[in-house]
Amino acid sequence: MSKYPQIDLSAVRRYSIQKRFSKVHRNALARPHRVGGSFREFIDSLSDILIAHDFREFVDRIVAARRRNKPCIFMMGAHVIKVGLTPILVDLMENGIITCLGMNGAGIIHDTELALFGQTSEEVAEGLADGSFGMALETGQFLNAAIRDAHEQKWGLGEAVGRKLVEAQAPGLEHSILATAYRLDIPATVHVAVGTDIIHQHPDADGAAIGDASFRDFKILAAHVAGIHDGGVVINFGSNVIMPEVFLKALTVARNIHGTIKDFYTANFDMFHHYRPRVNVVQRPTLLGGKGYNFVGHHEIMLPLLAAAVKEKLAAENG
Repeated sequence: MSKYPQIDLSAVRRYSIQKRFSKVHRNALARPHRVGGSFREFIDSLSDILIAHDFREFVDRIVAARRRNKPCIFMMGAHVIKVGLTPILVDLMENGIITCLGMNGAGIIHDTELALFGQTSEEVAEGLADGSFGMALETGQFLNAAIRDAHEQKWGLGEAVGRKLVEAQAPGLEHSILATAYRLDIPATVHVAVGTDIIHQHPDADGAAIGDASFRDFKILAAHVAGIHDGGVVINFGSNVIMPEVFLKALTVARNIHGTIKDFYTANFDMFHHYRPRVNVVQRPTLLGGKGYNFVGHHEIMLPLLAAAVKEKLAAENG
């Protein structure tokens, strides 16, 4: 027998589990996939817990936004294009799901190269060693000419590039998000940090034109953000700095001019947790109402999954 005193567990007060709140219930469990089952059945088979619950809830938010003709703004980093997802984005635009696009300056480079030449994304280390990185003649000439056109004609930067791709009858137009946006009259805005993109290295780059056209796109995006009140949706896919910062300022301007803008829904999709997307997309903008979501996973899996789930939900509601 120990010489030290021990607590008397017979004095413990207990209660029935029937009176306790529990976070997991049997009806929320996942179901095994049925071989030959549909994608809709797969989504329905996911557990109704944590991120699986959030994912289906966010899909519902997107569908509800489009049913009510509220904006669905898709912001992105260029990596989304580099991992082969432009056909998914084109399809979402064609189906009326995305109502506005926002991207950084690299986005127009990869979209243009795929549309014109069927290839993009060079080997950086090799070109950096001898100073040839980013010096592809055709890319610089085409995009800097489009930017000068935007400046002279007072177009947005994304609008000008999409227009120029259509006019050039680029061989890969069907996979170009900028050309598709221009054709469907969907705002595609480009937000440039001067010096970050390879086309800024070229002798035909015009800093004044870049700044003017990109600033116009900021105002176009802010005008679209003004419509997200009461049910709109904002998605950030893989932009860690530029688009979260731009969105926060666009929302500030929209609230300053139009007053109350709240009760909307935001989501950040990326491969890692980052400070700015979490704070500037998911948390701060929805403090007045609505909800922010955060999903972690590879773009080449998460975007097709999201797109397919939204299309299935819309189809199910259409009967």
